[in-house]
Amino acid sequence: MQKNDLKNLIKDICESLLERIDSNESSTKEQIINYLRDSVDTISNINDEDISSIEHAKASFNNKYKDILNQSLSSYEFSNNKFRELTQLQEQTIGEYSNNCIDIPTLTSKFDEIQSHMTKEVEKANKIILNLTAKVKILEEVSNLDALTKVFNRRALNTYLSDVCSNKDINYNIHALMLDIDDFKIINDKYGHITGDKILIFISNILRKTLRDGDKIFRYGGEEFTIILNRNNDEECSLIANRILKLISSNNLIYMGQKISVTASIGYTKLIKNDIPDTLLARADKALYLSKHNGKNKVSGVME
Repeated sequence: MQKNDLKNLIKDICESLLERIDSNESSTKEQIINYLRDSVDTISNINDEDISSIEHAKASFNNKYKDILNQSLSSYEFSNNKFRELTQLQEQTIGEYSNNCIDIPTLTSKFDEIQSHMTKEVEKANKIILNLTAKVKILEEVSNLDALTKVFNRRALNTYLSDVCSNKDINYNIHALMLDIDDFKIINDKYGHITGDKILIFISNILRKTLRDGDKIFRYGGEEFTIILNRNNDEECSLIANRILKLISSNNLIYMGQKISVTASIGYTKLIKNDIPDTLLARADKALYLSKHNGKNKVSGVME
């Protein structure tokens, strides 16, 4: 594990522990000891060379997105209570003057005061929203996981392939597959973008269940996924790719009472001497183009 990964992991552990103590008035020494023991066990099981092992260890300590959601709900509840108080004050003011002669200057002053409070509360709420939005953006920039599908993102792919291509001592086959969902724009236009998101999750779940733990799944962008297979020959790679397509086409997504059929196309290639990430992915993309050109729902390979 690199020094920065180690520092970030320890920071996550400390922040999570402090948050647990703050959120529980009756925290005991035994609870803290048990938490630290769990932390030691998790760190001990990290595989330094496996990006997924490190990332999932971090995620096990603290779900940052969940924390931000809780902050949002808490802030919303606080603002909502404030507006409720101001509404009650406004009703009380109207009630006080309903059976009396209206003192226009005093009434105007009261309503101006209420309006001023409401304006300040709106400004506070907007600042909180901007702050939380900035936090989410930072998390998305530094995270290695795609927020929607929970597979690795393109940032993680770039890091992983840079390490692989710079390692001259690899003595086993590495294949890169590019998978693209067929006619995804038509599906989005017909069923809506929420359905499109469900399909992306559907595909990522099939990939997770089909591939081995040592293989890597990345969301390359949009409706495209990149898969890295380790320790397979060319024939095995082709068989795996065809098995993935068969599973996708033979399983229907049921959403909102509708049965939606999906197919995909795959192009694959093999890591060769002097490859860099761009050349490796360019060959896989070229193979994917052949699959699309040949009628979709196909597998094609380009090895050089």
